[in-house]
Amino acid sequence: MSEKLKARIEAPGPKKILALDGGGIRGMITVEVLTEIENQLRRKLGRGDDFRLADYFDFVAGTSTGAIIAACISVGMTVSEIRAFYLSSGEEMFDKASLLKRFRYKFEDEKLAEKLQTVFGKDTTLGSNKLKTILMMVMRNATTDSPWPISNNPFAMYNQRLREDGSPRDNCNLDLPLWQLIRASTAAPVYFPPEVVKVGSQEFVFVDGGITMYNNPAFQAFLMATVAPYKMVWQVGEDKMLVVSIGTGTSPQANADLDPNEMNLLYNATSIPSALMSAALNEQDLLCRVFGRCLAGDKLDREVGDLKTAKGPVGSNKLFTYVRYNAELTLEGLKRLGLSEIKPEHVQQLDSVEHIPELQQVGQAVAKSVKSEHFARFV
Repeated sequence: MSEKLKARIEAPGPKKILALDGGGIRGMITVEVLTEIENQLRRKLGRGDDFRLADYFDFVAGTSTGAIIAACISVGMTVSEIRAFYLSSGEEMFDKASLLKRFRYKFEDEKLAEKLQTVFGKDTTLGSNKLKTILMMVMRNATTDSPWPISNNPFAMYNQRLREDGSPRDNCNLDLPLWQLIRASTAAPVYFPPEVVKVGSQEFVFVDGGITMYNNPAFQAFLMATVAPYKMVWQVGEDKMLVVSIGTGTSPQANADLDPNEMNLLYNATSIPSALMSAALNEQDLLCRVFGRCLAGDKLDREVGDLKTAKGPVGSNKLFTYVRYNAELTLEGLKRLGLSEIKPEHVQQLDSVEHIPELQQVGQAVAKSVKSEHFARFV
């Protein structure tokens, strides 16, 4: 267990949390936004090419593709290195399964697993000293039918090698292979097969954390950092904690001409998971804006707006400073970004590897909303 990580958790001063949404290859949008954040922080801190986002953010959380990026940041990769990984591996991540297997899932996972093992090391565990930050990844345990926000927090219950009675624990999460946990978080149903992970003497079947309430893991990361049972108990306050949340784009499918008779079994099977994920993502963003001081973020809806100045249950004493960077990948949303030449269908799919340059354009447009004043209290 890293003593440096313990010291970082317990160090006085403001804490910074970075939370990254799931979204398949649309993670390229996140990468471009992170590029701008890294560049601005490098200038503001007077740092050179040796600067890493892991030097700034104390806690990095991610779901699905966000888990890949979060882990890359936590081990000290630069954003340019993460971009190179996505550009070189995008097509291999989405390696089409055989026709027979496509009744169960669209893509094989062997090449993705090999890439993750190459980047992070086959023998690197969640408790490795390679991780420079707190890292949280969200997956869904299909065996127990429960979300698993798993982290390398050295104080967490299931990261202890001894039980409360002093007996040895055979299921310490810190011993789990890092690459396999990342792979589990990215195992999107229909797209990839599930990942089976042995935890102690038990085997669990894991699928993508995007089908939990935490495809946007921002508020869950805040809770893990502050709620007593997790034993990090960071102080709250606008000047004591910064939460930066980055999305991979939304694509609401409004249909004014929808016929109720069209809502058959096939329609519901294909639309309900997406609808639930969208609602959960929006709810996490809403919670962060209600309990945090929101400095950046598009309108949530016409009724509540962007909540930048609205009062909430905590009044004027907000629990953290919050910024949200995301894009709406509809025709109107792309026009607002100055990208009317991009077809929405090119950037809405989780597996649009042939349109990575367009996803990068979207990310670069979203990155224009990154302002140095968003980080002013935390440098």
